[in-house]
Amino acid sequence: MYFLSRTNRVTLLDLWLEEDTPIQIHPKDPFKRIDTLQSLRPIKISIPTSSADYVTVAESPSSVHLYETSLPTRYYIPFSTIDPKILRPSELRTKCPYKGEAEYYDIVLRDKDGREEVKKDLVWYYRAPLVECAAVAGMACFYNEKVRVEVGGVVEKLDGKSPFA
Repeated sequence: MYFLSRTNRVTLLDLWLEEDTPIQIHPKDPFKRIDTLQSLRPIKISIPTSSADYVTVAESPSSVHLYETSLPTRYYIPFSTIDPKILRPSELRTKCPYKGEAEYYDIVLRDKDGREEVKKDLVWYYRAPLVECAAVAGMACFYNEKVRVEVGGVVEKLDGKSPFA
């Protein structure tokens, strides 16, 4: 990124600060908020298959719920509660000014004949999230919009307002 300095010379900008705090991606919106809460309600994640059935891929006795303005609640679960055979590392990386850098996994399901059905970039996690989201470090999250999420035995209903639907 470049900017015009006080001497009217074009200079390379290598650090963006808000007061004395480095900014990730872009400045944070003062009208957005993120909260994380521990929950002991069980979570069950099921994925639709090409045959219209759902396959359960994760069950956890607890989770961290992440609440972010204008987005559906995100449920972060320990990786140990996901069948490791279905996870395939993805090349995708995204950055968020509120949470940090996310890494992704594809989900690979196999039918009875061994054919693969790949669900691209369906799971993400933050290896080292920013301070306000430290509770989700190293935990996995599925796109609610693309899977069936049961929290405490109740299937979550989405309102269709998510930009990721």
